[in-house]
Amino acid sequence: MEKLFVDKFGDDSRPLIKVRAPGRVNLIGEHTDYNDGYVFPMALTRNTTILAKPRTDSTVRLASSIEPQIVEFSIDTAVKKEAPKWSAYPRGVAEALRQKKLLKIGMDALVYTDVPLGGGLSSSASFEVASGLALLTVNRAKMNLPDLALACQWAEHQYAGVPCGIMDQYISAMGVKGHAMLLDCRDLTPRQIPLDNSQVEFLIVNSNVKHELVQGEYTARRNQCQRAVELISRSFPTVKALRDVSMTMLEECRLELDPVVFRRAKHVITENQRTLEFASALEKKNWAHAGELMYASHNSLRDDYGVSCPELDALVDICAAVPGIYGARMTGGGFGGSIVAMGRHAAMADAAVAIDNQYPQRTGLQATHFVTTAGAGAHVVQGLAG
Repeated sequence: MEKLFVDKFGDDSRPLIKVRAPGRVNLIGEHTDYNDGYVFPMALTRNTTILAKPRTDSTVRLASSIEPQIVEFSIDTAVKKEAPKWSAYPRGVAEALRQKKLLKIGMDALVYTDVPLGGGLSSSASFEVASGLALLTVNRAKMNLPDLALACQWAEHQYAGVPCGIMDQYISAMGVKGHAMLLDCRDLTPRQIPLDNSQVEFLIVNSNVKHELVQGEYTARRNQCQRAVELISRSFPTVKALRDVSMTMLEECRLELDPVVFRRAKHVITENQRTLEFASALEKKNWAHAGELMYASHNSLRDDYGVSCPELDALVDICAAVPGIYGARMTGGGFGGSIVAMGRHAAMADAAVAIDNQYPQRTGLQATHFVTTAGAGAHVVQGLAG
């Protein structure tokens, strides 16, 4: 990377900094975030890395290892929303930090990532967090990690135009090596849950399919959840979100709910409970029970929430037949994207071989995959001296 940096920006005596921020996988807790529920993300061992040198003016120049052009913008005034599309993420983060009066100078920066793009593993959040950390580092400025995550979320909303929740930025900024994060989406309280990297590893498998109408289906699910809350709160006025509803309460209101709305609510309620049980199982190193909860989560997402697809189901089925794989489930919004499987180290290669052999036969597609443990959150690898 340092040679490429010199190729892009030249060689000089300015100090060089290096920062990293990881992608993430959500182990369990899907479509619960916008219902004030619980999610359970884990930082990957794959990161967005930025090399940067401080400038003496307010210009930011950005180069990418995979894009030919150098992007340039100023932090003197409001950062412009301009092409290319990939620059929306650092532009938005720079504007968020500029508004907080944390930036005085710009930087020359080179971006590299080994987080797979387009697989639902939050390459965008890792890019945002790394950009923010690089800007703060060259400016010798401080910002607590939750605020950095919120600034990055604002950037994705305002500059990339994606109305994401906070999970991706939170885990990228605040992940802890060897831990996954149980995040309460109502009050944003994170709890770090230890994972024994010597006993379990995770296989991330990209189905390499993305079905159409995803955004419309996502909006429909949100509306169905809100409809369930409106109807249930007539009988239980304290209910503000599906987070507040038990299965007993849902059953009492079954006759008032459309069958599809009932199933959507059932998934969210049971998924919240599974997520809490999953955290408890990991703390006890009860890998078998944690795996059962992953399979149950996938079944619920397929049958009650209706967001799986044949390709994801095939990948989960293939993994389930491999000895030493404790559990597997789709991860992310659904209708394509990736699955995550948890198992013993020795089972990872067997699962990969099974996928390479069977997935093309069942779907006509090739999957891509890699093994990860619980990685570290955003950190400065090399900072400024003094």
